[in-house]
Amino acid sequence: MKSLPATFLPSTLTSLLLAGLLTGCTQQTPAYWSGYAEGEYVYVSSPLAGRVEAVSVQAGQTVAKDAPLFSIDAESEQIAQQEAAARLNSAQAQASNLDTGKRRDELAVTQAQLAQARAAEALASHDLQRQQQLAAQGFVSKARAEDAATTLSQSRARVAELAAAVQVAQLPGRQDERTAQRAAAQAAQEVLKQSQWRTRQKQQSAMQAALVAEVYYRMGEYVQAGQPVLSLLPPANIKARFFVPEQDVGTLRAGQAVTISCDGCGAAIPAQISRIATQPEFTPPVIYSNGQRSKLVFMVEARPQLKDATRLKPGQPLDVRLAATASVQGN
Repeated sequence: MKSLPATFLPSTLTSLLLAGLLTGCTQQTPAYWSGYAEGEYVYVSSPLAGRVEAVSVQAGQTVAKDAPLFSIDAESEQIAQQEAAARLNSAQAQASNLDTGKRRDELAVTQAQLAQARAAEALASHDLQRQQQLAAQGFVSKARAEDAATTLSQSRARVAELAAAVQVAQLPGRQDERTAQRAAAQAAQEVLKQSQWRTRQKQQSAMQAALVAEVYYRMGEYVQAGQPVLSLLPPANIKARFFVPEQDVGTLRAGQAVTISCDGCGAAIPAQISRIATQPEFTPPVIYSNGQRSKLVFMVEARPQLKDATRLKPGQPLDVRLAATASVQGN
C-alpha cells in the first residue's frame, strides 16, 4: 500500500473537519412527524338495567343513522306506561266532569221535585186562607189557622231549597276544585311521558352513521344501567395524533393544512390541525422512530375530511407533513 504525500494529509483532514462542521450546522429536522391514528369511540348504553333482548348489529358492521342497535326487556316499563295512561284518562275525565253541571237526567229529577214543591205551596196557601175564614166565623179554632200558616211556610222553604238546587246543578265545579283537578290531570300527563321515555330507553339506535367497533353483551345477558352494550366509531371521530419537537411547534397553528401518509393508505390524506397541546411531553413509547425517540415534543392533532377518515384505522402508525412543504427547516 502506498503512503500519501506528507503535504496532502493536513489539507485533507482540514477539509474533512470543515465538512463535518458545516454538516452539523445545516442539519435539518426530519421531513415528517411520527404519530398514529386515534379513534374517539362512542359507548352506547341504556340508563336502565335489564336483560338484553336483541342485538341487531355485529362488530365490523357499518350502520346508518337511526339504525336499531340493541333492545333490553321492557315488560315492566310497558306495564307502567299502561298504568300511567289509565290514570291520565281518569284524571282528565274528573276534570271534564267538574267543568260541566250535573247530567240532564239528574237535573230533570230536581226540576220535577221543584214543581211538586210549588204545587204543595199553592195548596198550603189556599188552605191557610180557608182556615183563617173559618176561624173568623168561629167554626174552627185559631190553632187550626196557625197550623195552616206553618205548613205554608214549610212549603215555601222547600220551594226555595229546590230552586237553589236547580241553579247549583247547572253550575260547573268550584274554581279551586277545577284548578286542582286540572293540575292532577297535568301531573298524570307528565307521569305518562316519563313512562314512555323509560320504555324508549330500552331500545337504542345509532345517533349517526358509524362503524360498530365492539359488542360487549349478547342476547340473554343482564346489563347494568349505564353499562355500554357496544361501541361505535363515527368517521368524524377519527383523527391523527402526532408529536412535534419543541423547536418546530411554533411554526404550527390550528387550522393549518397537513397531509397524512401511512402504509397501505394510498395517496396522502389531507387534514387540518385541530389541536396543539399547551404543555410538552416526552415522546410516548408508541413512537418507534429512532430519530424522534427521547425528545421533548408537543402533541398535535389533525382531523381529515369525512370522506377520507375511514382510510385510517385507530392505532395505525402515521407520518404527517405540512401540506405546503415536505419538511421544516431548522438550524
